[in-house]
Order: sequence, then C-alpha cells, then structure tokens
Amino acid sequence: MFKQFISRATFISLFLCLCNVYAADYFTYEVRAYDISPPVTLSGTVIPKTEVTFKAQSPGEVIQIAGEEGDWFREKTVLVALDDKALLAKRDAAIAQWYQANTTLRDAGMQYFQQKHSPDSLDKAPGGMGIPYLFDQIFTKPISDLFGRSDDVLDRRAQLHSYGSRIEQARSALWQAKSQIDQIEVKLRDTGSQAPFDGVIIEKFVEVGDTVMMGQPLLQFADIGHLQIEVDVSARLVRGLKVGKQVSAKLDVLDEHVIVTVAQIFPIADKQRHTVKVKFDLSVDTESEDGQYVGPGQYAQVDVPDVQAGEQKLLLVPETAV
Repeated sequence: MFKQFISRATFISLFLCLCNVYAADYFTYEVRAYDISPPVTLSGTVIPKTEVTFKAQSPGEVIQIAGEEGDWFREKTVLVALDDKALLAKRDAAIAQWYQANTTLRDAGMQYFQQKHSPDSLDKAPGGMGIPYLFDQIFTKPISDLFGRSDDVLDRRAQLHSYGSRIEQARSALWQAKSQIDQIEVKLRDTGSQAPFDGVIIEKFVEVGDTVMMGQPLLQFADIGHLQIEVDVSARLVRGLKVGKQVSAKLDVLDEHVIVTVAQIFPIADKQRHTVKVKFDLSVDTESEDGQYVGPGQYAQVDVPDVQAGEQKLLLVPETAV
C-alpha cells in the first residue's frame, strides 16, 4: 500500500513538472482584423522641386556661359552673359543728357532768383547813364498804371511765372534723363542671368557666339538636391490622397521601396486625359552612395490607395504560431 502511494506521488510530480516545462513554451496572442486596401500602382517621373528656364530679355550675342550640363553653381552666380556694349553706349549718352538737364535747371533757378530779388538790375538799363530808364520807372510806368494802360503787378507776376516755368521744364528734362538711365541699367542687369538658388545646369540651348532674340530660351537650371515625383492620377483615386499623406514608391535605380509624401494636388483635372497632376516629395539623400544615382527624368512607380475598392479585413497571426 505504501509502495503504491509512493508510485502515484512520483507520477503526479513528474506530470506537473512536464506541464510546467511545456507551458513555458507557449504564449497568448490576440488575433486582430487588419484593413487591407489594395493599392493601384501608377507610373510617374522624377522631377526637381525647383526648376527655372532662363530666356533672353534683350537681343544680343552670347559672350559667356558659366559651365556645362551637370555643373553646380551657387546662388547669384552669372550663368549666361550677353554682349552689352550697345547698352553701355546708350547709358553714356543718357548720362550726358542728365548733366545737360542739370545745368539747365541750375541756370533757370538762378535766373528766377535774380528776377525775384533784383528785377531792376543795372544790366537791364540802356545807355545814357540810365537816365531814360530811370525816367520810365518814375513817370512812365506809374502814369500808365494810373490810366489803366498797364498793370505793373500783373507784369511782375507774369515774369516770375515765366522763369518758374523754365525751372519746371528743366526739372522735367532732368527726370526724363534719369528715367532713361534707370531703364538702361535694368537692361544691363538683364544681359546677365544669375542663379536664383544653388543648383546645376540641366540643359543648355545656346553656345558662346550665338546671337539670340528676345524671349529665346538660354538654359535650364534646377535644384536637384530636392526631388519630387510627378504622377497623373485618375480622378477617382485622388479621393484617397491628401497633402501630407505618405505612400510607397519604387525607383528604377533603387532596389527597395521608399516612402514619399504628397506635396501638392493640382486643383483641376486635364481636359483630355481626365487626370489630376499630383506631386510627391521624394525623401532620398542625393549625396549618399545609392541616392547619388537618383535624378530628374527617371521612371518611378507610386502606390496610390483605392478607397472605392472597399475595405478588406484580414486576420493576421504570427509565423511562430504556424
């Protein structure tokens, strides 16, 4: 009897130990339903976030181009320069007109000052020791005013007004010369196209020695340090996008997917293709080992969620439970 009790106790102890050992290998996992919405993969193109096209603001000959395609330049660097000899000659002529108008203005001002403070100066008196002139001032003019044949005060005002008009005409000529100088200075600045930001030349349309007309493209300049992906999205898929939303994208030059952010959604759709242009910010370090090969014009694919496809719920369990 005692031996049977010992055997049963030993069996129960071993069974409890085995239960504890196997129980330690298991854990509880809560199975949840996740929303799986199948995305739609759309094709796009990598573009620079900031890009400008320089055009000739005046006709002339190209005398300088800063570099070739791919060369990097800092802000305010002169990228293209046109011949400005003709404009410099016009500016010199306008400056000469300004000096002439300034001299005329000072002379008119001095004559007005003399006429106002010394109208009866001796240089106006005729010969005869000024006696006839003195006789006219004492007798002729007062008698003429008395009988109403003249008005000395009115004549005085007319003289001052005439000299004042000369001042205004000279001042107007001075302003006109100054405005011509300013216009030429603006045209001189337009002969040199400066970089508005740090970037690289991505395409040249002219070479040194070419003669260009006003409005003719010179070169394209872009900031390739900040890139975007431009995609034409179907109107029904735009509902699943908003500014700031992150989606997945794939580039040909990269082996893995990257996360892009919606930066801009155009307000209207294309009338022919009925698509809306959407730009995504591409967060790729262009100075890294892999990112240095990412550039404008490359092919890209963006996964856009399709909200009209409906939500699909799927139960997910860990791989260790299988």
